[in-house]
Amino acid sequence: MEQNNEVEKYKRYQFSSIEQVSTPKTLVYGARVSIGIALFFLGILFVPWQQNIKGFGSLTILSPQDRPQDLQSPIPGRIEKWFVPEGSLVKKGDTIVFISEVKDEYFDPKITFRLDEQIVAKRNGLQAIDNKINALNSQISALNDGLKLTVAKTKNKVKQVSFKLKSDSIEYVAAQTDNKIAKEQVLRQEKLYEQGLKSLTELESRRLKFQESTAKLISTENKLLTARNELINARIELGSVEAEYRDKIAKSESDKSSSFAYKYEIETEISKLQNKLSSVETRQDLYCVKAPQTGYLIKAHKQGIGENIKEGEAIATILPQNGEKAVELYVKAMDLPLLKPGIKVRLEFDGFPALQFSGWNGISVGTFGGKIAVIDNVQTEPSKYRILVIPDPDDQAWPEQLRVGSGSYGWAMLNDVPVWRELWRQLNGFPPDLPNVPSAGGSKKKS
Repeated sequence: MEQNNEVEKYKRYQFSSIEQVSTPKTLVYGARVSIGIALFFLGILFVPWQQNIKGFGSLTILSPQDRPQDLQSPIPGRIEKWFVPEGSLVKKGDTIVFISEVKDEYFDPKITFRLDEQIVAKRNGLQAIDNKINALNSQISALNDGLKLTVAKTKNKVKQVSFKLKSDSIEYVAAQTDNKIAKEQVLRQEKLYEQGLKSLTELESRRLKFQESTAKLISTENKLLTARNELINARIELGSVEAEYRDKIAKSESDKSSSFAYKYEIETEISKLQNKLSSVETRQDLYCVKAPQTGYLIKAHKQGIGENIKEGEAIATILPQNGEKAVELYVKAMDLPLLKPGIKVRLEFDGFPALQFSGWNGISVGTFGGKIAVIDNVQTEPSKYRILVIPDPDDQAWPEQLRVGSGSYGWAMLNDVPVWRELWRQLNGFPPDLPNVPSAGGSKKKS
């Protein structure tokens, strides 16, 4: 064997051309490695790859009422005392800060007592107005009764004068008849006297009776005219009495209406005073700014004692204690149609080391599971939409150390495709696809 090796060695050194045309071992090894690498990458192209939609965002609270809120004062004031330091846990109703008054109209320490006095005085005045109204009602009632009695009395007088006028009219007619008869008798006596059939004495007697009847006629005519005037006066008196009483009643009604108007004005003032009293009492209760719900006082926007605050100005920020955590991620508009509530999401949080292979979820380390709960209907940022992701109950719980506002990176996991198809999609800029894409009407169809 040793002899054969020596022969081979001798032949190689003797024939150098053979050595030059033979393949170097390094090239053989390199070719084998290259072929192996090529086969490896070719195999990877057919490995399943889970498509995903990426999004950046931060940690927040799912329910708006549980998110950090500013503690505001509904009234202006001056800070007098802080009761809770920053970072403390406060319960609902605990006093955070006490403020004092800055408006001069509320400086009086006995302002509620003064308002009570004003209300009592107004109510006493209201009682006096009620008494006056009752008196006016009695006066109006008396005037109505007096009007009825006086009108009835005057109407009776009118009737009496009417009856007297009728009687005088009858007497006047009778007197006219007597005077006419007496005149005719005088004329006949004068003819008979001229004929000598009657004496002068009888003629003068007839003339005397004629004069008496004439005088009676004049007297009855005067009585008739007097009765007519009395009737006119009685009727005028009736109208005058009604007008006088109506005027008195109208004046009393006017006073009554004025009293009612004044009463309503006083009632309005009492209502305003009561409203102001309630507002002052409520305002005094607002001097103690209290926690609206249980949580942590995470930041004070106003510091020190004696600093003035405006109405509605934020004093501090409170983070509710038991808010359900969620991650808000912003995704591209082209990816939004592929998302729907319930889709699984992998999350990576700032401050927690993680190794994520987005297409091979099984070998990721340090990520946490979630699922989509809310998808906004309008874009929040240019060409981006916000989605809210909540913890997945079937996955590992999120860390307790997470704080609202910390950054987050997420992948919404879609369907599995070969690696070559994912590369082809990325090169062409196509969106990922889903096996079941939600339609506009809520139904599903194959992509």
